[in-house]
Amino acid sequence: MGKEITVSSEIKSNLQTVWNAWTSPAHIVRWNFAADSWHAPAAENDLCVGGKFSYRMEAKDGSMGFDFSGVYSEIIENELIAYTMDDGRKARVTFEALGESTVVTEVFEPETMNAPELQQTGWQMILDNFKRHAESL
Repeated sequence: MGKEITVSSEIKSNLQTVWNAWTSPAHIVRWNFAADSWHAPAAENDLCVGGKFSYRMEAKDGSMGFDFSGVYSEIIENELIAYTMDDGRKARVTFEALGESTVVTEVFEPETMNAPELQQTGWQMILDNFKRHAESL
């Protein structure tokens, strides 16, 4: 499906806080969108191998929205989350403790409808929202 795309960010927060903010639906709805004109009104997360996740992303004006969903293929608590999206693309998220910070890195297979650069920008924007949220905890 093409070359994988990587986005990464160093979060100024400890590993456990970052892991919880990434995996808890109560937190996911506060950061899982790329622009301020969007929001995440719902999130479900069954964090186990074979478990499903579904995060709703919508424009705040109601003009568009979609579900980002898939099934987990590997979970190593505080280290790795790997999953397959509903369209068959694979992704993995790693968490690396660096003293009082945590590096979160996402690697994903791009879809074919949008340019890879646009996808990288969008995923990085979501990760930047996550960074702001996790650092506020």
